[in-house]
Amino acid sequence: MGYEGAPRRPFFVRAGLLSVTELDYQSLMSQDIALLDHIMSRAPVIPVLILDDPDKALGLGRALVAGGLPVLEVTLRTPRAYDCIRALASVEGAIVGAGTVLDGLALAAAVEAGAQFLVSPGTSPKLLEAADRSSIPLLPGIATASEAMALSERGYERLKFFPAEAIGGVDHLKSLASPLPRLKFCPTGGIGPDKASRYLALPNVVCVGGSWVAPGDAVAASDWGRIEKLAREAANLGPAC
Repeated sequence: MGYEGAPRRPFFVRAGLLSVTELDYQSLMSQDIALLDHIMSRAPVIPVLILDDPDKALGLGRALVAGGLPVLEVTLRTPRAYDCIRALASVEGAIVGAGTVLDGLALAAAVEAGAQFLVSPGTSPKLLEAADRSSIPLLPGIATASEAMALSERGYERLKFFPAEAIGGVDHLKSLASPLPRLKFCPTGGIGPDKASRYLALPNVVCVGGSWVAPGDAVAASDWGRIEKLAREAANLGPAC
């Protein structure tokens, strides 16, 4: 029997749907939405980068930041990706994240290298457990409404929509806005400057991810002027009319 003035337990506990222990555990699993909103809203485009040379990474990062794209995602697809994250973390004004984070070991190594956010193409129970223990926010990938709902139950409301163009593109993502109004997305996969504005016009899209701002030939040639120009164009993208 409770005493007068005792704190009232949440409905989910009173209804027997969650124990106090389960409720406390779920509160620890919440995504840092405010931090991700800050990161995702810095520019309309997050460059998705495949890098294997820290020296090139420095020049590339400086050009992208100078062009107005401070948020950079380095995919963990090359032997020296972690070294490239370390290099980019030294670029003034850059917010560097790790992409293609597939498991807890990769997550821990990315954080140690200096990643300020993490991105995954999908999720697994072990990856989410590792993310729950990390102070660095994870932007997990989804391809279906069911996947989005499952992550929402765990407190994830900022998601990567991947691979965007291959799974229905703008129309698919638009169809999720009404039934899942709390969720916001960063669509990635097959998006170029000709399609980005259509995504940015959706009410549930904060930004898009794309690799077109760092073409491989320009990086190989250290053509940072060209990349800065592409970045400036991307930074000025807005919703399609």
